[in-house]
Formats: sequence, C-alpha cells, structure tokens
Amino acid sequence: MKTVTWFFLIYLICCEAASCLTMAAQTNLNITTDRYAPLALKACITNDPQNIVFTNWSTTTPVCNWVGVTYGASHHRIAELNVSYFGLTCTIPWELGNLSFLVVLDFKNNSFHGILPQELACLRRLKFISLRNNRFMGVIPSWFGSLFKLQVFNLFGNQFSGSIPATIFNLSALQKIDLSYNQLSVGMCVDFLEIPNEIGTLNHLEKLFVQYNVLKGPIPMTIFNMSSLITVTFYGNNLTGRIPDNICQNLSNIQELNLGANQFNGPLPSIFGQCKQLLQLNLKLNSLTGPIPYGNQLSGSVPSCLEFIEGPIPSSFATCLSLELLNLSQNSLSGVIPKSLEALSYLKYLNLSFNRLQGEIPSGGPFINFSAESFVSNHGLCGGSQFQVPPCKRKTSITILKKKNATAAAHIILMPQVLRRRVSYQELLCATDGFNESNLLGIGGFGSVYKGTFPDETDVAIKVFNLDLEGAFASFEVECEMLSNVHHRNLVKVISCCSQIDFKGLVLNYMPNGSHEKWLYSQSSSLDLVQSNILLDDDMVAHVADFGIARLLGGGDSMTQTMTLATIGYIAPEYGMEGIVTRRGDVYSFGIVVMETFTRRKPTDEIFIGEMRLSQWEPCLT
Repeated sequence: MKTVTWFFLIYLICCEAASCLTMAAQTNLNITTDRYAPLALKACITNDPQNIVFTNWSTTTPVCNWVGVTYGASHHRIAELNVSYFGLTCTIPWELGNLSFLVVLDFKNNSFHGILPQELACLRRLKFISLRNNRFMGVIPSWFGSLFKLQVFNLFGNQFSGSIPATIFNLSALQKIDLSYNQLSVGMCVDFLEIPNEIGTLNHLEKLFVQYNVLKGPIPMTIFNMSSLITVTFYGNNLTGRIPDNICQNLSNIQELNLGANQFNGPLPSIFGQCKQLLQLNLKLNSLTGPIPYGNQLSGSVPSCLEFIEGPIPSSFATCLSLELLNLSQNSLSGVIPKSLEALSYLKYLNLSFNRLQGEIPSGGPFINFSAESFVSNHGLCGGSQFQVPPCKRKTSITILKKKNATAAAHIILMPQVLRRRVSYQELLCATDGFNESNLLGIGGFGSVYKGTFPDETDVAIKVFNLDLEGAFASFEVECEMLSNVHHRNLVKVISCCSQIDFKGLVLNYMPNGSHEKWLYSQSSSLDLVQSNILLDDDMVAHVADFGIARLLGGGDSMTQTMTLATIGYIAPEYGMEGIVTRRGDVYSFGIVVMETFTRRKPTDEIFIGEMRLSQWEPCLT
C-alpha cells in the first residue's frame, strides 16, 4: 500500500511540475506579471461589501500599496495575499497559481466558493494557507501533497467532503492541521469516514483540529505516539473504542486534549496525572465510566467535561488553585459540593448542572459570582436565592423536616427516569440536516422547533432556545424542572436535552398531526404551530406541549408576580390587569379552549370588542 502511495505521489508531482513549467513558458513570470493574479481575483469578485478591493486595487496604483498584498524584500515579488475578513463573494481564479513566490495565502472569513483550481499546486514556496470560514466544496484536492513547505493547513468551516487525501501526510513540515466543521452537508451524517493511520507520520505536527466532522472508528494509535502534539481536538465525531491507558506516555507536550461528544467507552485512564503539561481536558458526552482520576497535575483553564461520571466531586479540585473553568455537567455526581472549592479564587466558570448533588451550595469565594445556570436540575440543592433553589432548612424545624424529607425521598425513588438517553449537539445537527429551514415546525417566544429524525428513524421535535432573548435560559430551566416532576399521558414527553454553554435544546415527542388549532380552523388561517400548545399524535389524542402559567408556581394557591408569558385572550382578566399568576388562571384558560372548540371562535375574534369576551358571549348562545 505504501509503495502504491509513493508511486502515485511521484506521478502527481511530475504531472504538476510539467503543468507549472508550461505555465512559466507561456508567461514571463516577474514583478509585472505578479499584478495580474490579484487583478484576476478582483475580476471574479461579485460582492465587496467593504469596497476595499474595488477602490484600492487599481492599475494606476503601485501593487505594493494595495491593501492585503505584501511584497517580499529580497525578490520584490508578491509574498503574501491576505484578504481575510473582507467579506468577499468570489471564486478563486487559476491565475493565482502564477504567484510562485507566495508564502502566505489567507482567505479566511469570506464567501469564497466553488472548487480549488489545480494551478495552486504550483505555489511551492507556500508555508501558510487559510481558507477558514468560506463555502468551498468537493473533495480536498490531492495536490496539496505537493506543497512540501506547508506548515499551516486550515480548511475550517467549509463544505469539503470525502476522505482526507493520503498525500497530505507526506508534508513533513506541517505544524497545524484544521479540518473542523466540514462534511456536514445533507446526507453526510450516515457516511462516516475513518482517520488514516498515516497521520502518525507527521513528526512536527503540533496542533490537530478535526472537530464536528463525521469520522468513525478508533483513533489510530500512531497519534498517541506523536510527541510533538500540543493540541488535539476530535470533538463531535463518531469515534469509538477506549482511550488507551498509556495516552500520556508519549504525548509529553500535550496541553489540550478534546475528545468530547464521541462514543468512547470504558473506564477513564488513571494515567492522566502523567500529562505534566496538560491544561485543558474535555471528555464529555461519551460513555466513559468510573470515578474521576485522582493525583493529576491539571491546572489553569481545565474544562473537566466528563460524561457518566459517578460518585462525589473530589475535594482535590481545590488544590488546582489556578483553575478557571470547571464543567462537570450531565453526569451522575452525588453528594455535596465541597466547600473547599471556595478557595479557587480564579474560577470564572462552573457548571454542575444535571447531576444528583444535594446539600447547601457554597456562598463564599467565586460562588459569589455564580448564578442558577451553574446548578440546573440538581433537586437536592439548597442555598441562596440567587441560585433559584429552596432555602436550606433551619434546625428548629427538625420535625417538619423529617416529614418533608420523607415525602421528597419517596418522590425521588418512585419518579421514573425521564431522560432515557442523552444527545449531543452533533446528533441534533445531523437529525435536522443542520437545522435546515425545511424542518422548521414553528417559532415561539423563546426559540424555534424543528423536526428531526435520528438514525433509528425515530421522528422527534427539537426545541432550540434562542439564548439572545431575555428569559430564554429561565424558560429552559423551568421546562427541565417540569420534565423531572410532572408526568401525564396528555403532556408532550421530553425525551432528552442538550445543554452547552452556547446551546440549549429539548428533544420532545413528535406530534405528526400538528396542532388542535390547525384542525379547528381552515388551512388558510395564519397559524404559528409553537403558539398553539395543544398537539395531536398519530391517534388524534391531544397532548399539551407547554405547561402553562401554573408551572411557575411552587404549590397550593400561592401567587407570584411575573412577566406575561401567556397568550392574550386565554389568560384570566385578573392576570392581565395585575400580573398575578394562580392555578385558577390555568383553569380559566382551559375553559376558553373548550368554548373555542365548540364555537370555532377565537377569543381574539373581532366580534369581541370592548368588554365583550368569549366567556361572556358563550352563555348568550343557549
């Protein structure tokens, strides 16, 4: 196999060399001809929103004064072409292959599209190429393997598909590869690709980024023998197998290791303590088991995002005095939050959500700056009001405490496990074809709902919260609280959730027959599926998708002052005038729905003007 690869590489180089010699013979490449390449690029531009290229790259102006064009001091030829962040819409012309002295080609954060011309293989002096955040498509060209001086290879955020060409792994000078956020187009979520073993031959590689692709299978063991590696990120793929126990044996310089959102299984390696330079570790959203390893040397910004970890939070975290970020969310951690964590004066971010923690939340040190977002769905916690948890009980109420705790304990034991499975952002992305608008079911007050289909052909509704809206996080937190405490056959079941720093989503049962409102009124009505919170399943059985105002109450007939969350026309008059929430308000809303069902009159119908309301008009019909 290696012999075939070498023969293919030699053949490729000969062909491209002949092509480059032909180009050189046809044009006398010099300082004059260098200017034709940027002008050819300018001619391909269809949109220059900042009007930089159109106004600056002029034949009446010396090329050395063009913005984004840098001349080399020794050869007086174009050595750098940098149009990053210009926002250009364009294709790449073949003439750029004439820039034989080009060292840096930086096109990141534009809207370049199409395929890469083969003539770029003639850029033999190129050391840096960044096409990050564009719209290039097709396979990654094999001719990249002829750019032997290349040190930085960045194709982040494009639409490249297919396999990683083997010729890339002959570029011994490579120090950084970033192929993240590719292969995510429609249909690619089922065609997984494996990581080539040849990647281990890149002896100078320091940074490897391949997150959010569709890679499968185990990580080649050759990667764990690359002593030059500083950063390795495979987050959001479909990689499997176990993390080797000797992972730190040869990765002596590793500082960031991100293997989260894959399908790794087995116990956590206890040898992480031998990674002396390790600063960031992310293993969340896998199927790893066992306790958090003790005796490690982690310090600095350490996102310990570990999935399915059980037992108490180790008090040894308090010895990581430089710790800035700690994420232990979505695990099975139990016990109390160690008060010793108050000593972590540099801790800026803490996420202990979706665990089984109990007891008082510490209030000193960095905990002064934390909010309820750090402790979502830990039903045994108590503490200050800023954490939105019950106050801790006083010793004077010990008799009452016993009764309440007994009830709570029985509730926990009998409560069915609602979150049957955990899903990653990558799974939701694939299920909705990248949150494609064709799968959009509706838009509500705090976000959007999409139809998604998992690989087992299960249809679901995915509610994505818009975190830029005020109250969106509070709404997500409330619904998570309700799914843990309320179970009824006529409530839309929440199957799972996905909670990250910048993404919150719920996975719900899909209701194929749409809303009650859709069947009650003609199809010509302007409807918003999300606002119609009574949905119908396959058997036309009604399910409530939004739990209503009463879900915000603690119990009994208590009242709470809050912002208007309900739909005008369905809320009780006292709520609309005074902002008072009661359980009786939901009863009023249900009555309006029943009357609307029989009369086919909306409570906001134009006939209800002034003091006349649907609840007053209905008795007049009898």
